[in-house]
Order: sequence, then structure tokens, then C-alpha cells
Amino acid sequence: MLARMKPANSVQTLRFLRRGEAVSVEGVPPTRTLLEVLRDDLHLTATKEGCGEGDCGACTVVLGEVVNGQLEYKAINSCIRLAHSVDGMAVFTAEDIVSPSGELHPAQEAMVRCHGSQCGFCTPGFVMSLFGMYQNTKGGQGITREQAQVDLSGNLCRCTGYRPILDAAQQMGSLPLPAGCADDDNATVAGLKALKPGAAADGAYLKPRSLDTLLKARSTRPGAQLVAGCTDVGLWITKQHRRFDQIIDVTGARELRRVETYPHHIAIGAAVSLSEAFEALVAERPQLKAFGQRFAGLPVRNSGTLGGNVANGSPIGDSMPLLIALGASVVLMRWKKTKAGGEIAHRELRLEDLYTGYRTNVMRPDELLCWIKVPRPTAGERSTVYKISKRFDDDISAVCLALNLHIDNGVVRSASIGAGGVAATPARARQTEAALLGQPWTEDTVMHAMDTLRTEFQPISDMRASDAYRQSVLGNLLRRFWLESQGQQAINLESLKTLEALS
Repeated sequence: MLARMKPANSVQTLRFLRRGEAVSVEGVPPTRTLLEVLRDDLHLTATKEGCGEGDCGACTVVLGEVVNGQLEYKAINSCIRLAHSVDGMAVFTAEDIVSPSGELHPAQEAMVRCHGSQCGFCTPGFVMSLFGMYQNTKGGQGITREQAQVDLSGNLCRCTGYRPILDAAQQMGSLPLPAGCADDDNATVAGLKALKPGAAADGAYLKPRSLDTLLKARSTRPGAQLVAGCTDVGLWITKQHRRFDQIIDVTGARELRRVETYPHHIAIGAAVSLSEAFEALVAERPQLKAFGQRFAGLPVRNSGTLGGNVANGSPIGDSMPLLIALGASVVLMRWKKTKAGGEIAHRELRLEDLYTGYRTNVMRPDELLCWIKVPRPTAGERSTVYKISKRFDDDISAVCLALNLHIDNGVVRSASIGAGGVAATPARARQTEAALLGQPWTEDTVMHAMDTLRTEFQPISDMRASDAYRQSVLGNLLRRFWLESQGQQAINLESLKTLEALS
């Protein structure tokens, strides 16, 4: 299958697998999105554009990729995913999962039987999220209502009230799979191995496959735009209509796609997805599970990377307050020329020392953020993170507060607090830490620290919250942490179960 489009600024060819066959799209510009390729170049119009910013889920497709010899499926937002980033992968749309004879896939059939569609605009996106769940649970088996809510958190529907869609998620595993539906993992793996990636070594879109190649590319192209999942840069393209002549994608470097465990810390590579990064963090600290699921909708977490979130440095990026509180550091690397040819140089600094101002940092033009090192939990640690947003799921924080205290014999021996949404950068609440350090863990100590926390930052008012609200909430969250430490768990919204979730 060949679609032709040859703009003057690009000669690169995009290749991916669809319905078991190789698809080639010629001359794809570096900033063209996957949604544009699907709809405009290949005329696959089942995939819809709703928001154009990865928020509504109407554009959801599923990617298939071989990782460690196994085929992995991930639902992602095609509206902000750059097309060249899926080079060499399998792409599944709502048009691809029907059997050759026209019989519906169980994910589609369940939506029909459960009356999960009304106006229908969001339906293809929901279907593809359901398809991702189906593939990742070996045929939709054992899907709980709670898990369905988590996995569908990136899909919005204005019509159905979600109940019938959750019903469909639980029922699709009991429906027969028609012959010829997209279910042959072995055939897909074989097709992907035979597929030759189209990314050129000197093209407009580079996706190096190793760390040294990535660092060399950065050293010779310091002005190129970096992407690591593109959940933020994608918005610059779709909403601000920005264009980049050269893009370097860090997610192809195999060394940076790993989470490594050491005696005193874990090291998360810059190309590790948010989903996988939070899985590693939750394995160390189970209390972070609810926060990890609320970080964003699943398609965003599947595309975005922890390294990209940290390097981007948005003051409302949720990962940084947590990482600051946990004492995380970052490893910056660059390719350094030597008489012998060259070598990798690196330096390490605490995460809060990375930022110099609003979306600015200390990195050199030829440097890359390659690793995030997170200390492992120790005895006596009390840590948690709170996200305050207008919507419970799939929303950006107005305030984010993370706390990590060591309390021994009723005394605060150490305190580390990270805050987001209250300054030009993700910040550490050093004055509040000092107000707690060495003090008895009592209500009087907490009330004094609350006053300190409320005055430590001077947040601004914007569309998400006023400055006064943010200051008030900061103190209230510290009190919430105190109340929870005294056993009052009912104040957690996460502890409440709706009748819908229990049914």
C-alpha cells in the first residue's frame, strides 16, 4: 500500500504495519501527526479528531511493538503523536479490527450489545481503548469495573454516562472472536521483523537506536527540537501551529528504555513511558498508585515519558513535585570530542537544581537528560502526593503537593516537600521543611508549618485557580497529610466507591 505526498522540505518515508501488511507513506514532514497521515493520506476516517490536544480520546489508536521479544499493545492519542515516531510499529484503527467478512471484533460487538454509543463521535476511540484492554488481558478476561474506569480515563463521552461502556468492557471477554480479526500476535511479530524502518540517518526526523548515536546526533544538531513522547510538543504543533525543520526523537535509544534497580535507587531511562515509570515507582511505594493513575489519561501515559515531563519543566508538571520530595536526581549526558574521537560525558544534579526559570534549565545545547535516579524507600518514611484539579481524571493540576517525611519516636527527623502550580518552576518548600525538621509530629507543629507553607510561595491566578485558592489549598493538604497519619482515611476521595464502581 503506497500513499504519495512529497512536500519540498522532506523526503523521508514512513513505514508501519497495518492489517498484517506493510504501509509506506512517502515524503512525510517531520511535524505531521499520525492522525493526519491516517485521515488525510490513507483516508482512514474512522479515527476522529475531537480536541486536537490528547484530551478527549476520539483519535485513539493502538500501537503494537516488539519489546524483549514480546508484542506489546498501547492505546495512544494519534492527534498529538508525530507520524514518524511510529515508524517500524504496527498501527491498529477501528477499521482494522473487523474480520475480513465484516463481523465485529468483541470490543465493537460489546459496545453494540450494551448500547454504549449514542452520537457515535467518540465511539471509535472508546473501541480502540477497549481493544487495547482486550489484547493486554488475553481476550478481555478478568476485567474489573475499577480497571475499566482506569483504562478508559482518557476517553470522554458526552452522551452515555459511561455505564454502558463500562458494561461493554466487562462483557467483551465473553463474546466469540470471529475468524480473521486482529488477534494473531505471531503474524504481527513476523511482519514487524520483516518491516524495514524508513528513518534516514540524516533526515529531518531522527530516531537513533542507541545512546551514543543519539548523543552524537544532538552534538551536531543542538538546535533540533527534542521529543520524547510528544504529548507537549504535539500541542505546540496542533494548537500553536509551530513547525520544526529538524526533530530528534529520544525514544528509540534502547539504553534509555529501561528501568534499572540498584541497592539504594532505581534509575528510570528518559525514554521510559509514564505508564512504565509509574509502575516502577508504585512497585517501590504502593501508596502512589492512585496518583499514577490520575497523572493523565492512559493514552497520554502510554505516549509520554517521565524524562520528557521532567526536561520540559512545566510548573504544573505533576511528576516533578513527587520526584523532588523523593530526593530524585537527574543525569545529563553529552558527546564530548576527544583526541581519540569522542566519549560520553555526564554530570548529575538534584532535580530541583535543574531549573532556572519558567521552562528554562541549566542544560547545555548539546546535553540530554538521560536518567532519573530515585532513592528507594527507607524505614520510617512517610510519603504521599496530592493532585488538585477541576476534573478527577484526565486533567491538569491546579496544585500538586508531595511530602516525604521520616518520623522516628514521634519526631520529624527529615522532611522533603515538592510543590507544583505555585511558582514559575516546580519547587522545593525549604522553609516549610525547616519548620518541621526536629519538631514533634503534633498538630501544633503541623499548624505552624501550614502557615509557613501558605506564605512560602506567591502563586498567580489563572484559568485553573486563583492565587488565594492555591495558597489556602497548600496548607490544607499539609493538614490532610497529618490527619491521614493519624488514621483518618475517609477524607481521601480515592477511598470512596461509587455505586457504579461497585456494581
